Amino acid sequence: MNTADLGLPVDVPSTALFTDQYELTMLQAALKAGTGERRSVFEVFTRRLPEGRRYGVVAGTGRVLDAVENFRFDSGVLGFLRERGIVDEPTLEWLSHYRFSGDIWGYPEGEVYFPGSPVLRVEGSFAECVLLETVILSILNHDSAIAAAASRMSSAAGDRPLIEMGARRTHELAAVAASRAAYVGGFATTSDLAAGFRYGIPTVGTSAHAFTLLHDSERDAFRAQVDSLGRGTTLLVDTYDVTEAVRMAVEIAGPELGAVRIDSGDLLLVAHRVRQQLDELGATDTKIVVTSDLDEYAIASLRAAPVDAYGVGTQLVTGSGHPTASMVYKLVARAHSADPKAPLEPVAKKSLGAKSSVGGRKWAARRVDEHGVAEAEVIGTGAVPAELADARLQVELVKGGQVIAREPLDAVRDRHAAARARLPLSATQLSRGEAVIPTEYL
Repeated sequence: MNTADLGLPVDVPSTALFTDQYELTMLQAALKAGTGERRSVFEVFTRRLPEGRRYGVVAGTGRVLDAVENFRFDSGVLGFLRERGIVDEPTLEWLSHYRFSGDIWGYPEGEVYFPGSPVLRVEGSFAECVLLETVILSILNHDSAIAAAASRMSSAAGDRPLIEMGARRTHELAAVAASRAAYVGGFATTSDLAAGFRYGIPTVGTSAHAFTLLHDSERDAFRAQVDSLGRGTTLLVDTYDVTEAVRMAVEIAGPELGAVRIDSGDLLLVAHRVRQQLDELGATDTKIVVTSDLDEYAIASLRAAPVDAYGVGTQLVTGSGHPTASMVYKLVARAHSADPKAPLEPVAKKSLGAKSSVGGRKWAARRVDEHGVAEAEVIGTGAVPAELADARLQVELVKGGQVIAREPLDAVRDRHAAARARLPLSATQLSRGEAVIPTEYL
């Protein structure tokens, strides 16, 4: 497998087939009807947060920008569509020249969001915008779900670092995206080298139980690891007897031993016993890392334990029970004709139940109290009230088809930490509840 297969920046492949067939059949019908060139506005939002979540996290925006930029129908893609008879020849000809030429606005990546928040707004002709629906939702729904779980875990961990180590628990490409989203949500490092290569995320890793079992004794395994990686390495001490392993680890590496890792048992009890033993052996600076199917609740339960870092896998890459953010991509305004100067008219789905939507191109702002703490997500379609002019959330991401808002991942990570800090304190409670601030429509 080469780097292109991993979605890495060598021979970046087209993203045009990361879509559902009905996007193309809608395109064909709209082009034939003469409505495909009508100016249109699509918005991405969620009608509700996952049960028990108090806020959402916008993640994946940088990947969306890459996907839009690489949404091209090359000869191979066009040949596939022609062979399957998915669209007719006039539509294939139109697709052969496709380049998104519209504008995209959205919440900056790392920002928090709430029900109804217009986290992304895509403007252009109906034909060019409708094609992007599936790939945009695929990225934002996955990455935002992972980032929200990561944010909760990061909040529970406090100032103790979190290691993302879920690559073996999900699809290999999803693992890279999950590492990125976890970093946005507050994780410090990843075990996934592809994520480190692609996004510059710090990587870590030492050894597994197999390394210990390979050797004739645990002592031989520890000696081999220390000889190779140095005294600052992390030794896995729960393959056999934890107490004996800790004693042996300090004997071999000395008090300079970097850390021990515990991957099983009653982590709260074992961590206390290991800390006491390390201190008695003079290894007072040796850290304790815990792993073993952790989630935000387990991390919170270990807050009083002498744990220095957490490694999280399965629960992170599956969104800790909520693997999607349930975002949708809806047409909210369109022109009456293909005339570029034709005014936009609000449109909205009016179906029964919870699937209706609010029409019109929207702005969003976050109202804060006198202490700078968020108190409401305000959304409107008319003029922005003067008192909210400086609190608007959306920024321009793409202008005339050109990406204008790429930024370092560390800046995104810092933005999320700052945005979460401006929420009411109850936002970080792990108890079930509604969105921490209400959504108000003007």
